[in-house]
Amino acid sequence: MIVWKYSNSIATIAFLFLLQSCTYFETKKIPSETFLEEELKTINWNEVDTYPVFKMCENLSEKEKLKSCFVQTLTTTIYRFIASEKKPVNTTINDTIKVHFTVSKKAKLEINQLEIDSLTKAQLPKIERLIYQSIDSLQPIAPAYKRGVPVNTSFELPIVIVTN
Repeated sequence: MIVWKYSNSIATIAFLFLLQSCTYFETKKIPSETFLEEELKTINWNEVDTYPVFKMCENLSEKEKLKSCFVQTLTTTIYRFIASEKKPVNTTINDTIKVHFTVSKKAKLEINQLEIDSLTKAQLPKIERLIYQSIDSLQPIAPAYKRGVPVNTSFELPIVIVTN
């Protein structure tokens, strides 16, 4: 009878322990707002998953190659338009023009601001128009994406102008 009481109390303790341990397996419900807030904190909003894509870059798949092709296409096009201006200059120019632009969610390329030194503007009065024309001649076929969602992206592109 002592054995029965001893094994009965062990069984009772084990049963109570099992009942208590079930609470360890319960999942806590997290409100969707809290989950969203936590998820948004983990996203690096200064980086995109894929950069905007021009037609000539569409076969590239690596992120850095896409970025390089994007920048190279922009730079080459702007330089080509500026070089088409065959106006002689009176003094040597060594300037960096900063082109601030945005590519919208709908893959629309738009200049926000141009930073051009006044001496460069005086020597090359059509420079602004040429830069705008060059950007207008290019349109991406796809915007930048972040987590599969098209996003607006802003860039600053330095254009170095050197004349003799």
